[in-house]
Amino acid sequence: MLYLTLKQIHFTAAMLSIGLFFLRGSLQLAGVPWRRWWPLRYLPHLVDTVLLGVAIKLAVLIHQYPLVHGWLTAKLVALLGYILLGHWALRRDQPRRRAVAAFISALLCVGYIVGVGLTKSASWRLL
Repeated sequence: MLYLTLKQIHFTAAMLSIGLFFLRGSLQLAGVPWRRWWPLRYLPHLVDTVLLGVAIKLAVLIHQYPLVHGWLTAKLVALLGYILLGHWALRRDQPRRRAVAAFISALLCVGYIVGVGLTKSASWRLL
């Protein structure tokens, strides 16, 4: 029962995190000053903290760890790429062309992370 509860929290936090990133990135590209709205500045950090904490708890609970199990290693590497690309996409001083490329690339990383999480396979593909 604990596993299912944690898995549901993880799934919900992941969807919130992705949605908030998509919203902030879209507003950024549209030139809307979203940083003035405190929920968009602070809520993503809270959601991502819950997401990461539950992910660690789930890994310990099912005895599968990054650098031991390939699918979790792939998720971790893609997560680091997503964080870096997301940072570039949301920077204020980023040229628009580079911000768009970083935003799309970050969303592709998220898609890969979700696919690997659903299939438990690092070789997840769109087709």
